[in-house]
Amino acid sequence: MFEGFRREFVATAGADIHAVIGGDGPPVLLLHGFPQSHVMWHRIAPALAERFTVVCADLRGYGDSAKPPGDPAHETYAKRAMAQDQVDLMAALGFDAFGLVGHDRGARVAHRLALDHPDRVERLALLDIVPTLTLFETVNRQVATLYYHWFFLIQPDGLPEHLIGLDPEGYLLHKLGAWSRNPDAFTDEALALYLRTFRDPAAIHAMCEDYRAAASIDLEHDRADRTARIACPLLVLWGRHGAMERCYDVLATWREKADDVRGHALDCGHFLPEEAPDETLAALLPFLEAGAG
Repeated sequence: MFEGFRREFVATAGADIHAVIGGDGPPVLLLHGFPQSHVMWHRIAPALAERFTVVCADLRGYGDSAKPPGDPAHETYAKRAMAQDQVDLMAALGFDAFGLVGHDRGARVAHRLALDHPDRVERLALLDIVPTLTLFETVNRQVATLYYHWFFLIQPDGLPEHLIGLDPEGYLLHKLGAWSRNPDAFTDEALALYLRTFRDPAAIHAMCEDYRAAASIDLEHDRADRTARIACPLLVLWGRHGAMERCYDVLATWREKADDVRGHALDCGHFLPEEAPDETLAALLPFLEAGAG
């Protein structure tokens, strides 16, 4: 897994960030989502590395990156802070501007990064999300049922941390199975690596803080930037058998946020890079290559 990639730990202003780096060429940063880590890119990163310098990073609080404790205002896990980690990581690796691909929580960090640092992002791909503010402002029974974890993980006083901590493996496997069309898409090696970091109480707390920030300080930032638009070309991909397809016109939600938008659904559930790696790669490669010069 990630043969030929090297591991790096970079001390940013906010947290020590772990990443694996491989390939040669224009830089592309890949950001994972919940409840995973950089490992989720293992099926497509080697192919991307034939054309690009690929950086697969663990978000603050996830994988092997640092897991600082949360704070009452949830600023520690604000997407603004998590995006700054990634800007600092890429700068430390020598990249001032780069292509950016995010899935799930990583896509929310990527959206904030593109707004806060438009000069850094040359092309942006967001996988299986609609904007955070859009989702919170349009919650109905169907959205709340399919995305109940948004409202479970934000509960205070350590309640979700305690409940998940009673059986972290069971919770992780439930999420992967419930959100995928093909649970067999996850290799034994990937599952073992996900579980190794997911069972850490500090990681469980960090992931809850990520969601608590999304329901508080992130919304403040998003409301302040309600009219801000993504400046670079945007590719949006999502699973045809997932919640976003059932609940939203995904492209329409992003055309409210950017001018240059294209994308389509893939024949999979939520975890595009593992469930549909060939299709994901076929969509990403020409999009990223168009900006590689």
